[in-house]
Amino acid sequence: MAAVPTCGTGAGGTGPLAAATSKNNVTSFQRKGSRASGTDSGGSRLVSIAGTRPSVRNGQLLVSTGLPALDQLLGGGIAVGTVLLIEEDKYNIYSPLLFKYFLAEGIISRHSLLVASAKEDPANILQELPAPFLDDNCKKEFDEDACNHKTPEPNIEMKIAWRYQLLPKMEAGPVSSSRFGHYYDVSKRIPQELIEASRWHGFFLPEKLSSSLEVEPCSLAHGYLKLLKFIQSIIYEEGFDGSNPQKKQKNILRIGIQNLGSPLWGDDICCTENCSNSHSLTKFLYVLRGLLRTSLSVCVITVPSHLIQNKAVIARVTNLSDTVVGLESFIGSEKETNPLYKDYHGLIHIRQIPRLNNLTCDVSDVKDLGFKLKRKQFTIEVYRDYPESWLKAESTRKMFTCLGLCFVDYTKAFTCVDHNKLWITLRRVRIPEHLTVFMQTCIDQGAVV
Repeated sequence: MAAVPTCGTGAGGTGPLAAATSKNNVTSFQRKGSRASGTDSGGSRLVSIAGTRPSVRNGQLLVSTGLPALDQLLGGGIAVGTVLLIEEDKYNIYSPLLFKYFLAEGIISRHSLLVASAKEDPANILQELPAPFLDDNCKKEFDEDACNHKTPEPNIEMKIAWRYQLLPKMEAGPVSSSRFGHYYDVSKRIPQELIEASRWHGFFLPEKLSSSLEVEPCSLAHGYLKLLKFIQSIIYEEGFDGSNPQKKQKNILRIGIQNLGSPLWGDDICCTENCSNSHSLTKFLYVLRGLLRTSLSVCVITVPSHLIQNKAVIARVTNLSDTVVGLESFIGSEKETNPLYKDYHGLIHIRQIPRLNNLTCDVSDVKDLGFKLKRKQFTIEVYRDYPESWLKAESTRKMFTCLGLCFVDYTKAFTCVDHNKLWITLRRVRIPEHLTVFMQTCIDQGAVV
């Protein structure tokens, strides 16, 4: 598999109009020609960086998460200089996939990577990244995957709830490698030559800690302090902050931090509700966001929020993050056997969208989102509930809930009751006729049921 070079989506700015038109034939239309992004002095500097595009809402520079459907939900992608917080699912099965998609997109876009983890060696994480779909066989691979998951009755028209009919459709097909964002095959691993050609930095906490090193008194956990110094050194030494201009074309630094806040980082917020270092994680995020705001960097962090017992800490962590996405897995829950969720493996919640160049926070219009892991792809879809199926399942549940078994001696139960009035009363309250006839027969014959 060959490497897939990418470029920005935008068209650069144009030169002076007078140089391209004459006095007698003045027009604003110009011929689109190939222009080197590095030599384009008249265009915007934002669109000259490979693998980026400006936001149509606020002009902020965006990078892809590696999932085009998630990019669409977040307003086009992740803004440079911001933090994307991923709340891990309970068994940490699906959140590592989003983390690897983000890193794989950085390798394909030829961005610099910084991978930090306290559990797994960053070199091993890069070896497990999904492989990108190539232009030649990407449509073939996607069509094959779609056929394997096709419904058994394709001719039956599906009826969805009226509130979902006007929602925009999620982008589900593969795209060309020259566009913003790519599709990846989770059943294959990224080629080794792409990893060797990329520029990445690893931070493995057990290797950075030393038993002989004296810990300086600080309100931050020792692992957080080490990581902040490492990120700061990479940003300053390689010129991502602009103080030391990069010799080559400007590039983006993608920072990925895995399992932040877990006990492996030396933090005890997951161990007890009233921990001694309850502000250690929030101080780390505050300093980290300051570094990102002044550099061409973007960060994705996964946090085991389901283990944090103090809800106030979760609220502060959410406020210090720009974008927050939560994953809810159906594994081990009642929804796993619920027929309403049989087509999905979990739900994804867009909890917060960044406030960029405005005073208010954008709220996602799409609330019900489900995800499923296919053989080759991790897909995000609008969760669709079917009214007829829901009513059928609900009625079945109520029927089995109220079902009981009772033994009654009708001859003793109704000896002091006028039987003729009893049958009239049963029919008046709409007791099924066959049950009324059954009880009448039992009383006449003196049987016990």
